[in-house]
This record gives sequence, C-alpha cells and structure tokens, in this order.
Amino acid sequence: MQTQERLTASKVNKFQLDNAIAASQNYLLSIQNPEGYWWAELESNVTITAEIILLHKIWGTDKARPLHKAEAYLRAQQREHGGWELYYGDGGELSTTVEAYAALRVLGVPSTDPALVKAREFILNRGGVSRTRIFTKLHLALIGCYDWRGIPSIPPWVMFLAPPFPISIYEMSSWARGSTVPLLIVFDRKPIFKIDPAITLDELYAEGIENARFELPRNHDWSDLFVYLDKAFKLAERLNVVPFRQAGINAAERWVLERQEATGDWGGIIPAMLNSLLALRCLDYDVADPIVERGLNAIDNFALETEDFYRIQACVSPVWDTGLAMRALVASGLAPNHPALVQSGEWLLDKQILDYGDWAVKNRQGKPGAWAFEFDNRFYPDVDDTAVIVMALNAVQLPNERLKQIAIARAVDWIATMQCKPGGWAAFDLNNDQDWLNAIPYGDLKAMIDPNTADVTARVLEMLGQLNKQLGDWKKGKDGGDGGDGGGKIQNPKFKIQKSLSPRRINRALTYLTREQEPEGCWFGRWGVNYIYGTSGVLSALALVAPQKYRPQIERGAAWLVSCQNPDGGWGETCRSYDDPRLKGQGPSTASQTAWALLGLLDAGEVTGNWASAAIESSVQYLLKTQNSHGTWDEAEFTGTGFPGHFYINYHLYRQHFPLMALGRYRQYVQGRNA
Repeated sequence: MQTQERLTASKVNKFQLDNAIAASQNYLLSIQNPEGYWWAELESNVTITAEIILLHKIWGTDKARPLHKAEAYLRAQQREHGGWELYYGDGGELSTTVEAYAALRVLGVPSTDPALVKAREFILNRGGVSRTRIFTKLHLALIGCYDWRGIPSIPPWVMFLAPPFPISIYEMSSWARGSTVPLLIVFDRKPIFKIDPAITLDELYAEGIENARFELPRNHDWSDLFVYLDKAFKLAERLNVVPFRQAGINAAERWVLERQEATGDWGGIIPAMLNSLLALRCLDYDVADPIVERGLNAIDNFALETEDFYRIQACVSPVWDTGLAMRALVASGLAPNHPALVQSGEWLLDKQILDYGDWAVKNRQGKPGAWAFEFDNRFYPDVDDTAVIVMALNAVQLPNERLKQIAIARAVDWIATMQCKPGGWAAFDLNNDQDWLNAIPYGDLKAMIDPNTADVTARVLEMLGQLNKQLGDWKKGKDGGDGGDGGGKIQNPKFKIQKSLSPRRINRALTYLTREQEPEGCWFGRWGVNYIYGTSGVLSALALVAPQKYRPQIERGAAWLVSCQNPDGGWGETCRSYDDPRLKGQGPSTASQTAWALLGLLDAGEVTGNWASAAIESSVQYLLKTQNSHGTWDEAEFTGTGFPGHFYINYHLYRQHFPLMALGRYRQYVQGRNA
C-alpha cells in the first residue's frame, strides 16, 4: 500500500456531512412502500421492450396494451448516431438496434420514417442482420424475417438428460435453463406467425437478402464441432427421425407448467417468461387459458408506464433493493428498531423461500431457507440476495427476535451447502461450471453457466464477518455457552450458524479469493461494474474475516483502488472493461462506484492502521458536492451487470443507498478514530 497519513481528523465539514446523510435517509424513507419494501426501476436496454411488443403481436394482445407509448419510448431512446445502446454511452450496438428497428416496423412505422432511415444506415454499416446475435435472429425468424436454417437446433430429448449424467439442463445456469426449456418447443416447431401489419426486413441485410447465408457462424476452432452436430440435428428433423421427439416436447411442456408461479412469473425474468409464452403459443394454447392469462399479466407487472412512455423491465428487484436500503439506513445511524426498519424486516421474513427449487437437483444436502431477487420466485433463490438479507436482518431489531434468528440460521445453513468445489460461491447453483457450454452456437451471449465468483464469495464472507460480531470468533469454535441441550440437538440458532460455516469452509473460500486476485491487486466483479465492485467487496470481506493473515492482499487491493481514483475525487469504470481489461477502474465518476471504492478503503484502513486519507477525503467531498438538494444522486451510467459483455443494468437505487452507506460508515470511522 502506498505511504499514507493516519486519518486522525476529518477535513470534511461535519455539519455538511450530517445534513447530507439526513437528507439521503429522508429520501429513502419517503419512497418506502407502505407494505415495508423498497423497489426502484431496473433499467436495461430496449430489447426487452422490443421483444414484448413482438410477443403481444404474436398473441394478438397488442391492442390491450399502450404500445403507442412503447413506440414513443423506443424513439426517445434512439441516439444521434442512429443506433440504440446496450448501455449508456456505448456508441450503439447492432443487435439492440435491429430489435428496436423491427419493433417499430411491427408497430406500423414505415421504413421511410427518418428515425428508421437513420437506424438502417447504422445497421448496414455494422454488417446487418447476419451479424446479429442468435436471439435477435430468433425473434426475426418468428415473423418470417429470418430463415430458421440459421437458428441452432436443440433436440427435445435433451429433457431426458439429468444428473449424474454429465450433460443436462441442470448444467446450464438458472437463467439459461429457464429460457432454454421452453425454446426446445419453439425450436422444434419453427413457427412463422402472421402479424398485422406483416413486414419484411430485407432492407437490413448488408449483403442483400438474395445473398444471405442462413447458417451458424464458425469460429475456426474446436467449437466448430457444434456446427457439424447442428447439421446432424437438422437432418434428423427433416427425416423425422428425432428420437423421443414428442416425449421430449411433453416433458418440456410439463417442466414449464410446473415452474410457473401463482403470480404467472417464470424464473422472475422476462426471457424465461417470454419464451414460456412463445412455447405455449406453439402448442396452441388459447389466449384465454388461465396459464397464458397469468403469464401475460405477469409481464404487465414488469411494465412501467408514464404519461408519455411504456417500457418493460427485464426483472424486478424488491428484495435486493430492500436489503441494501436497510443496510444503508442502519450504517448511517438510523435506530435498528426504527418503525421503517421493523416493517421492512418483517416483510423480508415473510419472503423467505421454504420450498425446494432447481438448486436442489445438484445440492442434495441443503434445506430451503433462502431469498430470491424478486417478489415471487420459489424455484430460483440466490446466494447473493440471501447473504445481503441475512446482514440486513442481523442489523435490525424485530419484535420477534427468535423468529429472526431462526430464519437467519436456516439461510446460513443453505448458503453453506451451496459452496462450490473451487471454494467460492456462485449465484444460483452448485458447481455450475462447465465452460464448454458457452461454446455452443445457441450460447453466443457466453452466459450459459453460473460458476463461483469473487464478488458473491466476498458477500458470503462479509456476512460471516457481520455475524461474528455477535457470535464470537469462528476460529476458536466458541458457541457462547448455550449451544446444546446435552443430547446433541442444536437449540440455539447462533450455534447452528457456527456449525454451518465451519473454519474449513471459510479457509477454502479465502484460498479461492487469493487465487482470484489480479496481478494489479484488484478482483473481477461479475455482478457489478466491474473491478471496482469486485475489489471493494473482497476488501470488506477479508478485513472482517481474516484481516492479519491476508493483510498483503488487502494492501494491494487498496493501493489499486487509490491508483485509479479520478481527479474529481470519484471513481468510475466503464462496462467496456469486461471486453478490454486495460480499462480496469477507468471511466467517468459515478455515485455508486465511488461509494464502493470508499467502503473498500475504509475497511482496508481498519486492518492496516493506515488510511488513504487524501483519497478518502476527496471521495467523500465528491459525494457531498454531487448530491442533489433533496438528498439523491444522479447516475445515467449502468453499474450493474447481467451478462458481462452483453447485458447491463442501471439499478435506480444503487445511486442512493450505496452513497448513504459509505457516508454513514465514514462518519462512524471518523468518530471512532477521534473518540
């Protein structure tokens, strides 16, 4: 770590800091839902809205939705260069632009419209439809604007491959699985739906439609074996010799129906919901069928409508938003028994999932007790949400503390059983790491698996560190003297937590994190952009769980953060760093990324006894000067990650609760140092 002065007194104006924290707290409290949760927009790119427009056209339900406002939304999102963006400021992206163009044409906009003329030039200059991703081509094929010959074939008998067989749908990530199973039906049927108005997109083929080659792209490496395999699948389809074809379709249909929530959702994400409804359309379900009706209503629940615009979110994040908001409010000084925190804590307890989901296929040891990201998602709880909720609940005081502690113990026990072979934790599944799946033609988003990652692992360890403030030192194996009843039965939930997250498990996780540290000292961020996110999380985890043993790693990580601070005092990192590692830690300053870096440096300073005083002070000043008068921060940049390189998210509450948490923690540490 670079030579730093010890932080003995803050140069930040205390009055200004206190006012900023109070304003931010008041804002968060003002937007809490009457039921107790927090929930803000999860913004992504326009393809989600474009694909839902197409879905409603296919089902004939378009007249019942305000799609004229969706047209206005798409027009408003087009940039001056003619394209639509994957994330803010990316210069436009081909597949995103083709889908937006197609959606406008489906809504009746003529190809001569100035917006589409401009978009067409953008598209053709980048290679046209033939250069787009598979999912874009799939949606065009559904309405006859692309030939099914260029879409991969996936035989329905895949449904009968299951663990312990090495290849199955359960080796796919949860999001890929929930999207793929219904597509087995769609790919088998290869439908071309008639829509009104009927359109062609011949004008978007840069080589001319007459010269288009509808085939899978080749990589000129071993992965081209999948291209030859696809040819064999297509030949079997033409000859009608696909084994177990109808049985596989029936199994896929049953799988889809079993995983629909009572609310109509599938997997809590639009791709799974969209594909499931397409599959049901291929199977000739009626639009008035209760299953279809619930599914369409579930998509409506993901919609955001204003006076001018109508758009669809890829997902909703109330559990995630609530847990993070609670942590920020407590860290910034709100009383742990504040009525708002009590209400949100009880809401979260009610959302704990006590059903077995897809995770149990490979995890035969775990028992239910986790949380999911959304309002309802019984089949796909995740480790990251669960760890955050445990920390949020642990920080507040509820009327029924016994119930809270039992819920926490159940959650921690589930997390423990989700530890992967390399030592870390993934988001949704256990040992979901067969990287070769990303090479299949269908997986061109490179998101077919869910391996353990540094950021999720760090969250679990941070959770442990928070719990250890109450449970004692896990290394010494203390149980507080009240762990058993003499008969071997665990009575105290706190003792159960210690048993679940044993020293052996923790050491494996710590070893995994040290292996994942980059040469520069940073860590990769899978679910947030990017190395700033990963590094901050790992620093906080190491500082809480094993500070002295891993002091060199902590110092290197903190030094890297200091090295990439912007002149304005903030931190920022572009989404491009996923494609070009040379851009690690580089980008315009944002409130959320500045808060992450500040949190990491504060925790690192607790370990080393030294503080990056100038860096910390200037980052606090950055947050104070960029705060709006009503206690909020602005942030157009996308700092959340769905699929690295392919899908990004702007969580509209990241810019609020992370800065509040960082400022609150800063105030705590300054008060502690100056006491």
